[in-house]
Amino acid sequence: MEVQEQQNKSRVVKVDSVESWEFYVNQATNQGFPIVVHFTASWCMPSVAMNPFFEELASAFQDVLFLTVDVDGVKEVATRMEIKAMPTFSLMREGTVVDKLVGANPEEIRKRIDGFVQSIRVYVA
Repeated sequence: MEVQEQQNKSRVVKVDSVESWEFYVNQATNQGFPIVVHFTASWCMPSVAMNPFFEELASAFQDVLFLTVDVDGVKEVATRMEIKAMPTFSLMREGTVVDKLVGANPEEIRKRIDGFVQSIRVYVA
């Protein structure tokens, strides 16, 4: 999937508007890519602490689109996705949330993403 290059060639795409949210979700959906979204806030230290881990996951799972959404910067998306606490990680397929994890728990997040990706590979095969 073609993703605009971020600083330091990050594989995590920063969503900065409702339009960019819709663009990336639609593009991933149309191309059959699963999405993992990190809903974060600059004032939330557990969220900020998860950023390097989220980057690591994005490098490990090349066939998944990783998005990050600052809930204060793109409030409409956070409201639409019913985000109540940070960090929240949403796993999406075909534009729909199929799993959601609240809190900074790297092991559980990795386990859920791994299971999510495996289920999609089986689903597609």
